Amino acid sequence: MSRTKETELPVKRKSEITDISYPLMEDFYTIQGEGAHSGTPAYFIRLAGCDVQCWWCDVKDSWDESKHPREKSSEIVKRAVESGAKIAVITGGEPLLHNLEPITLMLKKAGLNVHIETSGSSPMTGSFDWITLSPKRFKQPLDEIFPYVDELKVVVLKNKDLEWAEKNAAKCPESTRLLLQPEWDTPTSVPLIVEYVKANPKWGISLQTHKFMNVP
Repeated sequence: MSRTKETELPVKRKSEITDISYPLMEDFYTIQGEGAHSGTPAYFIRLAGCDVQCWWCDVKDSWDESKHPREKSSEIVKRAVESGAKIAVITGGEPLLHNLEPITLMLKKAGLNVHIETSGSSPMTGSFDWITLSPKRFKQPLDEIFPYVDELKVVVLKNKDLEWAEKNAAKCPESTRLLLQPEWDTPTSVPLIVEYVKANPKWGISLQTHKFMNVP
């Protein structure tokens, strides 16, 4: 079950929703391929700009904000509604580089559940029903995000990433879903994760199922 955060997050509200523009790499209706909602249909809104820049990132084109056109939040929300999706996922890049209050409030007003996937490298803005934190060792998340994390999803390449996962899990609420995800191009991460989860059953495994199915 999702739980709304709009009364919990430390964000300032305005009396009216502002129709601001965002650098949009792409938006599309598909199936969520990974994490706790894997297999669920969702409308993805991928914003451009990233201050983390993982070397294994499969959407490096999202890093440079200047390469992508800006679109009004109202136009993005209109397409999300027309898709018939019940869930909108805001991702990147690193979406929290932008003020997400206007677009998240519009999405929620339109009746969609709003999810985010973030590294937590920038301050929280917006109103969300599900927050996925995917922290990176080379860009530590801000402490302010941890009380609101529904899902902690850590990409694992080697043992140091397991240590990093535990460090972040210790800061999350007890209700947080804990998931380890093998890095797609690092096959040795799979047996590493399997053995770790067997020994530490509070963790589960997230797989990038959309890649297996060749779904965008």
